[in-house]
Amino acid sequence: MAKSVPQSMSSRTAVQKALDRAVSGGEGGGLPGAAAEVLDLRGRWFGAAGVADTTTGRERLPEEEFRIGSTTKTFTAALVLQLAAEGVLTLDDTVEQWLPGLLRGNGNDPDRITLRHLLSMTGGVFNYAVDEKLASQHYGAAFLEHRYDRYRPEQLVEVAQSHAPDFAPGEGWTYSNTGYILAGLVIEKATGRSFADQVEERIARPLALGGTYVPGDDEHALRGPHTRLYSKNNLPDADAEIHDVTELNTTFAWAAGGMVSTTRDLNRFFGELLGGRLLPPAEQREMFAVRPTPEGKWIPHTSYGLGISSIEVVPGVTVWGMGGAFHGSFCYTYGTRDGLHIVSQSINADWNNPIGVFTEVLRAEFAPEESAPADPAR
Repeated sequence: MAKSVPQSMSSRTAVQKALDRAVSGGEGGGLPGAAAEVLDLRGRWFGAAGVADTTTGRERLPEEEFRIGSTTKTFTAALVLQLAAEGVLTLDDTVEQWLPGLLRGNGNDPDRITLRHLLSMTGGVFNYAVDEKLASQHYGAAFLEHRYDRYRPEQLVEVAQSHAPDFAPGEGWTYSNTGYILAGLVIEKATGRSFADQVEERIARPLALGGTYVPGDDEHALRGPHTRLYSKNNLPDADAEIHDVTELNTTFAWAAGGMVSTTRDLNRFFGELLGGRLLPPAEQREMFAVRPTPEGKWIPHTSYGLGISSIEVVPGVTVWGMGGAFHGSFCYTYGTRDGLHIVSQSINADWNNPIGVFTEVLRAEFAPEESAPADPAR
């Protein structure tokens, strides 16, 4: 059993040092800006290092919006589970029941792929994001020519179904954005409303998440106060040119990774979710029934449920939440299972894979007696 986290012992000094190292050097160093907001029984604490804007030198602030990438998946899963609680659908419903004729060919079997498979990454549907042609436009130097390209969800599914599935439904695990694109389409079919509207009506507005939303199909800028977002376009060279990619089109990721939020909003959302106030008990159990992710398939020392993951920060200390990345932005939000102690982190750049930085902050906050710079091999 995971031991409880001694909140009074958490070291904000160590958290701040980890953020400082992120921008000055060390593990994942050389990044423009890093921020972390902690929510616990003592209130809120916000720490930052570096800048939100490399041109003006403006500091990072807690109200800043940024792109949250795959943390979107937790919102999508929560919506599906809310609909399940209302009896609108069940997790055992199939893709074919809700989206007849959409997924077909190349061995894809929509009659066997359930909504539970989609949310748990066990459906086997190919991840469209790693399709060679699509990836060549979305990653690398070509991205600057394609940053405003608009995609329909059905187009992304079409790319996925041009490939054979990775495995038969329920017989493996692989990280696939396609499952969450399909889940977003099911949400729209089941409610008759857009995915963006459902996020706003069911989650953002009730929880007063003023900086959390799904951008419109042709909405390229961030709506509120925001950090600038910087990218090397996945080029491996240390001296690769840095580009400001704050403005872009996120329909490439949509219900799998296209949302915007803030550290404060993410702490509030995950606090309500972990605390059992967003979903009824049965659906809560479904979401948090995690299984270890296969070695080499995702982040080490993680388990995955339905749009939620857990990380063993150190032996005996486990935190729950989700992380995400999109062009120019990485974020990580994890907390205790009761939702009373949460840390949301944001880095406004997409190079030097900052998982080590994020892990170092989690250790400093949740395992202060063992806090040390993260071992990149962990």
